[in-house]
Amino acid sequence: MPDVFETFFGHFGKKSSDYYELRRLDPSYTIFFEDGPMPISAQMNEIEALFERLEPGSSVRLREFLKDAEYKYRVGIDDLVRKPSRSVFEFADVRILTGLLRMDLLQSIRKSIAKVVSHPKLRQLLEFPVLFLGATPSNTPALYSLMNYSDFVQGTWHPMGGMYAVVQGFYQLAKEQGVRFHFNQEVTGFAYEGKSISGVYVGSTLHAADVVVASADYAHVEQKLVKPEFRRYTANYWAKRKMAPSAFMYYLGLDIKLTGLEHHTLFFDADFDTHADAIYTKPRWPEKPLFYLSIPSSTDVGAAPEGKDALVILIPMATGLEDDDATRQRYLDMVAERMKAQIGMDIRDHIVIQRSYAYRDFVKDYHAHRGNAYGLANTLDQTAILKPSLKGKLNNLYYAGQLTVPGPGVPPCIISGEVVAREITREHPLV
Repeated sequence: MPDVFETFFGHFGKKSSDYYELRRLDPSYTIFFEDGPMPISAQMNEIEALFERLEPGSSVRLREFLKDAEYKYRVGIDDLVRKPSRSVFEFADVRILTGLLRMDLLQSIRKSIAKVVSHPKLRQLLEFPVLFLGATPSNTPALYSLMNYSDFVQGTWHPMGGMYAVVQGFYQLAKEQGVRFHFNQEVTGFAYEGKSISGVYVGSTLHAADVVVASADYAHVEQKLVKPEFRRYTANYWAKRKMAPSAFMYYLGLDIKLTGLEHHTLFFDADFDTHADAIYTKPRWPEKPLFYLSIPSSTDVGAAPEGKDALVILIPMATGLEDDDATRQRYLDMVAERMKAQIGMDIRDHIVIQRSYAYRDFVKDYHAHRGNAYGLANTLDQTAILKPSLKGKLNNLYYAGQLTVPGPGVPPCIISGEVVAREITREHPLV
């Protein structure tokens, strides 16, 4: 979703290219099924050719599907997700109401995709983006076909220098606007004047505040930092929220360059529905999970020393699963064996740097509610005005990030900050 980033920089008369370089990947990614790889081209004509090879006639239906998905994307990104969602009357707009009728809110994305393709590989290709939304394809609204539009049409891009280059870009822009940063200082509480926050405590140091925007974990801020009488939600409310997945990740450094793998690879040599069931229906450690592999050094030479590779492996997991070192090693062994079956090489023989990151790390580093990595599930009963409000109970406390509107993911979190900024400008014009 590069357009979201460009809109953000555009607010300040800037472009993303003023701060970092984006490079489009081709192929966008490769999917490994049990019988081998299926590269997904960045060229639409080649994607259509792939669909035709596997299911003659399907490319025509794909074209219509993506046309409809683009409409959902435009209405969703340009209108719906930029609403603060503090009142249902925000959506009493002819364009939005007309758009909602075409958004397929009551049909599942699985049923929608089934009308387009019947080939199991093509279905899985179209369904997989919703794995991170917080529900199975059977329980996810067809509205989210907008992700297929972003995938196939907008493409997959790599910021040279990695996502940290984007962070540095935001940081540099903020400094240019006069923002001052205090790093490695944890907020421990607030000072109050009536129903407003007058200051923010960092340990025993009090920083005066006119307005507070909390982009840390919403549940942590509200349940641990805000006084009980000023909390909008109860602990029971947070306990009942449906969560998008957490993540089990490995960061590996290899003493060789891997061959036969692209920058982004999805290993779908396991059953999709069984893994989804282990995340959403009966939360447990999956027996044979799908997983994602990134090799940024295949595109970005600065990501690893010459002749070596840097890998990131991610397994979507249910939230709240306690983990230990033995479990982490067991899953790394499982992933390595499946990679070996596909590429004929055991990466364990070449690991020189190894770090894992999972539930307990998300909690320790980010106070992540139930160890979440992606925020709340994107279900209808947790959409728009049904999400935790971006406005706290206090007069000058606002929330941004993955647990409020519009939802999880880097682009929605950027939009969240933009929406909050507009609300502050409207309600506190002299700040």
